Amino acid sequence: MTNAVVTDRTGRVQSDELAVRTLRDALAYSREQEYTGWDYCDGLSSRFLRALPVENKWLNVVVQETVKRSPVNVRPLFLVEQRRNFMGAGLFATANLVAERLADAGVLRVSGGVDYGAEAESLVQWLVENRSTGYSGFCGGHKHCIQTLDALGRPNDPSVVSTAPAVRALLGAAERDPSYADIARSAADFVVDDLRYRDTDTGAVVDYHVQDSDEYYTVNAGAIAVRLLLDLYERFGDDELRERATAILDHVAYLQTDRGGWHYRDPPDASHLSMDNFHNGFVIECFLRYADLVGSRYDDTIDDALAFYRTLFDASGAPDWDESSAYPRDVHACSQGILVFTYAGEADFARRILDWTLDELYAGDGRFYHRKGRFYTKRTTLMRWCQAWMCYALAEHLRVTSGVGGVAGVPEGVR
Repeated sequence: MTNAVVTDRTGRVQSDELAVRTLRDALAYSREQEYTGWDYCDGLSSRFLRALPVENKWLNVVVQETVKRSPVNVRPLFLVEQRRNFMGAGLFATANLVAERLADAGVLRVSGGVDYGAEAESLVQWLVENRSTGYSGFCGGHKHCIQTLDALGRPNDPSVVSTAPAVRALLGAAERDPSYADIARSAADFVVDDLRYRDTDTGAVVDYHVQDSDEYYTVNAGAIAVRLLLDLYERFGDDELRERATAILDHVAYLQTDRGGWHYRDPPDASHLSMDNFHNGFVIECFLRYADLVGSRYDDTIDDALAFYRTLFDASGAPDWDESSAYPRDVHACSQGILVFTYAGEADFARRILDWTLDELYAGDGRFYHRKGRFYTKRTTLMRWCQAWMCYALAEHLRVTSGVGGVAGVPEGVR
């Protein structure tokens, strides 16, 4: 890919036609599928498995992991249902809101009578109608079961990771309908009450989801909770939201390693994941959001984190899996890298990641592939994992680099 980032006479990065066309095509493909498709860990949606007269944890694990890890897409063979994902709907909603801004600014050419604002509002209404019920505030979760060694996660079991993008979408849509903001505001109660916000000697922590174990802490989930609280703070100006966000982020900063990155969990041996790429990207993005909205409390943490994060990408823009393994090179790491480096003011490197993604993980018709292994590429298109994240990353990259104003819940500029 030879398309370079173009700058104007002031040095400001301008959008280019390839990125614009890719965003338009990726949104079009996703829209045609009604934002519905397969997901990363959806093997238990198999109609074949559900038809069996038994429910067994180990059978669930075998089917789930076979579907997830197969080098080719075996979901049709297992009759895995395609569904709309709660997190994905939130990401698609915000991507459409940003696309509307880009279209209004003349960056994105609208064709075929597409109304990006109406698409976003329809997705936000779906989020409201399909939220998880019985909790202290607005929240949501995956629409399929997930089997872990500890428990069976049921559909709609909510998590902060699924809820945060939905909150961001509601806040963005509140410019069209103010009632969405009040619904989003209640998500803070979900974080505090249902995810058990609690003080520690080094700040505060929250759970990832409602089934979390006290034996470990999922670091990126804490950072994402901060992002949710900060997005609400920006809208409502409630100092308690900022104070809780700061306390959680203090603990996340405390857990930063000497290398500048974060392990997936504390203690590190509580997970098979190490300092993997996209989860570190989540954490850094949340620190950048704090710096953008509140101030410079964590500048040293951010500098060390970005220095480490750069080591997780090749000079070509290819994402490594973690600090010790290059493969698999996952599309989710690509999208998160584009977001982080765009927000950090390194648009040239963000674009290098995008160019690598378009070369290696793009079908050319709006579809993105899952990941590239050392010897083969998984050419499965996962609606949330591939499409939603890449649409969101493309939209945000174009918004920032072309100088178009943001929507609620996303940074206005760069660091």
